[in-house]
Amino acid sequence: MRVFRLLLPFASAVAALSRPAVAAPEAEGIAFFEKNIRPVLVSKCYKCHAADAEKLKGGLLLDTRDGTLQGGDSGPAVVPGNLDKSLLLGAIRYTDKDMRMPPEKSGGKLPADVIANFEAWVKMGAPDPREGGAPVVTKAIDFEKAREFWAFKAPALPAVPAVQNAAWARTELDRFVLAKLEEKALSPVPDSERRALLRRLYFDLVGLPPPPEQVEAFARDAASDAVAKVVDDLLASPRFGERWARHWLDVARFAESAGKERNLLFPEAWRYRDYVISAFNTDKPYDEFIREQIAGDLLPAKDDAERDEHLIATGFLALGPKGLNEKNREQFRMDLIDEQIDATSRAVLGLTVACARCHDHKYDPIPQRDYYALAGIFRSTETRFGTVLPAAKPGQNRHGTALIPLTTTPAATTAASDLAPSAAVPGEEELRRRFRETLADRPERAKRFAALPPARKARVFARFMAESRGQKKNATAAEQTATAPSQPQAMGVIEGRTTPARLLGRGEIDQPGEPVPRGFVTVLMDGPAPNFSATQSGRRELAEWLVSPKNPLTARVMVNRVWAHLFGQGLVATGDNFGVGGEKPSHPELLDFLAVKFSSPKEQGGLAWSVKKLVRQLVLSRTYQLSSATQQAALGIDPDNRLLWREAPRRLDAEAIRDAILSASGTIELTPPRGSMVSTVREGMRGVRPETFTKYQSKHRSVYLPIVRDLAPEALEVFDFAEPSLIVAARDVTNVPAQALYLMNNTFVRDQAAALATRVLATPLDHAGRISLAYQLALSRQPTPAELQRAQQYLLGEARGLIAAKHDSVADAGEASWATFCQALFACAEFRYLR
Repeated sequence: MRVFRLLLPFASAVAALSRPAVAAPEAEGIAFFEKNIRPVLVSKCYKCHAADAEKLKGGLLLDTRDGTLQGGDSGPAVVPGNLDKSLLLGAIRYTDKDMRMPPEKSGGKLPADVIANFEAWVKMGAPDPREGGAPVVTKAIDFEKAREFWAFKAPALPAVPAVQNAAWARTELDRFVLAKLEEKALSPVPDSERRALLRRLYFDLVGLPPPPEQVEAFARDAASDAVAKVVDDLLASPRFGERWARHWLDVARFAESAGKERNLLFPEAWRYRDYVISAFNTDKPYDEFIREQIAGDLLPAKDDAERDEHLIATGFLALGPKGLNEKNREQFRMDLIDEQIDATSRAVLGLTVACARCHDHKYDPIPQRDYYALAGIFRSTETRFGTVLPAAKPGQNRHGTALIPLTTTPAATTAASDLAPSAAVPGEEELRRRFRETLADRPERAKRFAALPPARKARVFARFMAESRGQKKNATAAEQTATAPSQPQAMGVIEGRTTPARLLGRGEIDQPGEPVPRGFVTVLMDGPAPNFSATQSGRRELAEWLVSPKNPLTARVMVNRVWAHLFGQGLVATGDNFGVGGEKPSHPELLDFLAVKFSSPKEQGGLAWSVKKLVRQLVLSRTYQLSSATQQAALGIDPDNRLLWREAPRRLDAEAIRDAILSASGTIELTPPRGSMVSTVREGMRGVRPETFTKYQSKHRSVYLPIVRDLAPEALEVFDFAEPSLIVAARDVTNVPAQALYLMNNTFVRDQAAALATRVLATPLDHAGRISLAYQLALSRQPTPAELQRAQQYLLGEARGLIAAKHDSVADAGEASWATFCQALFACAEFRYLR
């Protein structure tokens, strides 16, 4: 129980921490409803339960929010937050034999993932915008009028505002912030204490705590460029890419498996992860970063290595969740296209274009035709994601078994899409070498070979072995077990057969309408429609349009993402919804100022799409370097800190918490691993064992842990890891008992606490010096005199208690007491928060 007493002074720090700002949950819930709930209601329920139904059944109207809540003859269809009392759930689950919806004649029971979406919707409070006052876009859209909305206007460089306290501002950014504060007669809090600022910089830029010696040196450095020197060192560190890549991977819904009912693995997904890390480390211009992910296979390359990099980048379009149980090829294809449209539009444009799959967008000026214009581009694209399916029966689907062959990137391990190594066959290695040389001399044949399923590859190689030995084409039994030579491959997309998409009534594949010419989002267009090649998908044109200086959203959305990661919330709180249903920017002029600077060329004083330069510009502002102190006047006027009068305390994300524990204990492995353990795991008809991933232990940074959908490592899951099946602009931030229990009882935490204790005890310091070192390693500061005294009393009392409990020796008791002390540091609120 002594460890709990030690935790009390740290727990009191929580009271001084305001609730971290997160994106508006209402907007996220509405976006979830629009994508996952409304389309099902329209296609499966409105025929019998809408105001325009030929015959209303059961008195139930499901085409309005009020009708859904009020219910019909049997009672409320939905009770927000209550699964048991929501009759609609019982109907779609088929648990009541007298009320099963949709009925068999209308298609029967909904898929399990759709039912799960309805359950999640009810749990989140059944957000539903279908009532008065909401702007509804009809088919007759006045695009000129629609372009008057702030997000659909091209950003223009505003004048930097004049301020009363000009001496306070260090940068132009500061003057925009101070002008807003002065409008409300507010002033910013004092600057942050030096040690707290350095800890903030380290975690924000590289996701790790600063070394103790660096903290003390920075605290003493009074030079005017001290902060800039630290920032430049951190931006140049390879740790920067590992930190900032994870932010993009949240948006890119990165995972190493298909998810849904048949959670088969993506053995080559790790290549995309490493591509993103490299892109941030090399400061790849953001416009090029987007081009490569949308159309990398169509871009020119100076050599094979760059060509491979471009192909790997297109993994962005292949990473999404897949309903591999879907037997209808056309349904699977349209669901895949829908997911690609959703990911592209929300990640790059901050718009929920996929809401227009079944009908014109209910809020934004995006007609259904625009959705199918984009669908034609992705319909003309072939997606390869490399799941390993057992041999399919004739007529059954074999989705995505192929991958894209690479040229120069070496394979990390034998991927699960490869067959098991064969038994020793005399001369096999020499034949493998000759086979690889044969493929290298014939690129087209190599390309066809790479696209074959693993079993076919093995048979082709077996025939080659037989022919090389002068035998008959029918290989021997031993040769039939041979594995084809491993060739590096990647997830991604390539060109497919160019075909337009037909507009589907209510989004249903059995209600095809007229073909829709390929195109973009009309309201964002400035100029004539593009001319598409009859033999290409149009992804190259799409990529160029996305990053065009005339596109009003791309630069704004990325600037807002970077701002959110550094300040805790974006200038636009709804980071993946800049549409009418999203939040308006708190500082619209500042957002446009930064967006124009970010996307402008260097010759015009811009940052030329450099993310590192943007980060540097933001963290060197005085606004970023404010303390987390509070002011009663400001709290009363702006409790959510939208005016940026202080640095709001922020909880570290899951990766930073785990990496900080490893860093403090001294056990962290900073050399990046090659590949992913997912590539080494074999799976059968029943998939893989969950604990293979949830209990996976590694000393590498958290960005390299295996991310299998529905099986995220416990160290990440407990601290609000991003749901890898969704495009996540801002993670949830919760404070729940499971987190405290994890820090108190988990074997990983306890082992690392023991390692920190061993590290501290190995130093030639005295008792007080060791306590001070533990504080510096865990919290980046020295203990106060009161904290030092309490820690000494605790360690002495705990050791005596352990000796009384008949520990083996005084030395063992001493080490055990130090381990519990170090675990208390890991468990305290200050360890998890930036201030």
